[in-house]
Amino acid sequence: MEPAAYRKMADTEDLHWWFCGRRAVAGAVLDSLGLPEPLSILEIGAGTGGNIAMLSRYGTVTAVEMDANARLIASEKTGVSLLAGHLPDGLPNFEGKFDLICLFDVLEHVERDGAALEAISGLVAPGGRLLLTVPAHQWLWSHHDKILHHFRRYSRAGLAEVLRSTGYAIERLTFTNSALFPAAAAARLLDRGLSRGKEAPSSGSDMPPRLANAVMKWLFRSEKYILGRFDSPIGLGLLAIARPIGTASRVQAENSTAAI
Repeated sequence: MEPAAYRKMADTEDLHWWFCGRRAVAGAVLDSLGLPEPLSILEIGAGTGGNIAMLSRYGTVTAVEMDANARLIASEKTGVSLLAGHLPDGLPNFEGKFDLICLFDVLEHVERDGAALEAISGLVAPGGRLLLTVPAHQWLWSHHDKILHHFRRYSRAGLAEVLRSTGYAIERLTFTNSALFPAAAAARLLDRGLSRGKEAPSSGSDMPPRLANAVMKWLFRSEKYILGRFDSPIGLGLLAIARPIGTASRVQAENSTAAI
């Protein structure tokens, strides 16, 4: 993202409905996993540090971010020193593996998403999990995605395919941000229409009016009561829980699938 976008993120992510809702949903899903705490946690693409406090409830957090400006802002906000690194081939050398690795809306920024997932798999401790979120529906592609430097949005089948092809067993794969799907989808399509042939501002870049933000925050955060236990069939985003499988298990799974 542009430097100005990181500063805007830092200024709004503690209050903006989208960031607050995503943290609430992620926390509910983590609670549902029943992983033994305290966890060793790695967040890749930590941005300006908005998720560190939430993740710290579950254990010790190591955070990696490629952008120097974002790392500085995150350190100022959280008191945590972020490590420099990027996917797929620029991660730091870690002393050990992690019980939980999180990518919150990061994979869509990586051109070689399969290579990124392969690099991450070797960092997951036995019994550990990968938690990731991505934007859904390529047909919603708009100026909003361009200014955020996305390479793609994901279909449910597309995300499942890239996870399985890089050696992961999928434990959960659900849409998120369902209640706001009609209105937000309309806004994204409006972005696309307005920006055709010119540089228009993205409708999702700024803090909404206070009342609108409060309502949307309540709607998105309310999904934690559902997504803590059940999957959603539609939404603006996708959330996956996956674990790497060994080579023997992977070959067996592929052979079993081919035999069906």
